[in-house]
Amino acid sequence: MLITGGAGYIGSHLADRLLADGHSVIALDDLSTGRLDNVAHLRDNPRFSWVQGDVRDAALVARLVERSDLVFHLAAVVGVAHVVADPLRCIQVNVGGTESVLAAAFAHKRRVLFASSSEVYGKSARVPFREEDDRVLGATWVPRWAYAVSKALDEHLCFAYAARGLEVSVVRYFNSYGPRMDPQGYGSVVARFISQALRGEPLTVYGSGGQTRCFTYVSDTVEGTMRAATRTEALGQAFNIGSDREVTVQNLAEMVLALTGSASPIVHVPYEKVFGDSFEEATRRRPAIDKARRLLGFEPAVSLEDGLKQTIRWFAERIHR
Repeated sequence: MLITGGAGYIGSHLADRLLADGHSVIALDDLSTGRLDNVAHLRDNPRFSWVQGDVRDAALVARLVERSDLVFHLAAVVGVAHVVADPLRCIQVNVGGTESVLAAAFAHKRRVLFASSSEVYGKSARVPFREEDDRVLGATWVPRWAYAVSKALDEHLCFAYAARGLEVSVVRYFNSYGPRMDPQGYGSVVARFISQALRGEPLTVYGSGGQTRCFTYVSDTVEGTMRAATRTEALGQAFNIGSDREVTVQNLAEMVLALTGSASPIVHVPYEKVFGDSFEEATRRRPAIDKARRLLGFEPAVSLEDGLKQTIRWFAERIHR
């Protein structure tokens, strides 16, 4: 099994699951956002192979795909801060890397699981989001939407290859969180809040805090990924993978304070102060998961409270070392 982005937060948990199930795993990562610490515990496993490299390196990817029975393509530029800072790299890595993976998989007749994102729905007001819904995005000069567009184009590539015979499935992740997230909080409001609370720093809520999200513990993310990657019913399909419990970002901050026992204050920071004047944000993100339930038997199993407790425990062990 090949995992691109295998040293990332989700990729490393997926590697754990595949190895536990008895598979061999090749993890490819350029370490731009992934971390060797995430897979350090796997390095002595004889069924685990580590390769540092760029997913856009077509020759390298082709060699690794040929050695694999199944490809999990998770490598991407992620995190709003990274996307806004360098939208060109976001587009080049996400689209170029996906084309590299799909071309190799098509040539070697390997099945592919592509990890997409709830971002593809943009700022649609039709909630909950369904896989067949129209997408609503902002202007092309707003860097915020470069990630959404790149992921949507990646999906188009997947379905175009599927029309030519490639076995491929797509999962759209909704705010996955858990151990091994970047402690600096890039790409995850959960990571930022927990780190700030444990350090006694103010919890920075962007905007009013009334925006809502559905947070999915990483074991549920991995379970949905595995089901979409291996079930015949998933071929040629896209699935929302996430919890459908909707909470405001303000409420999330309050939950983190309560669970950590932190006395940190909550402060509100305007989006434009962090991301610039052209930034836009989606006010609600909630998936309809009936399709994943029906075709994959997927059901999120970890409550937000329990997932936060486990994540806080992991962060506390590292921040207080």
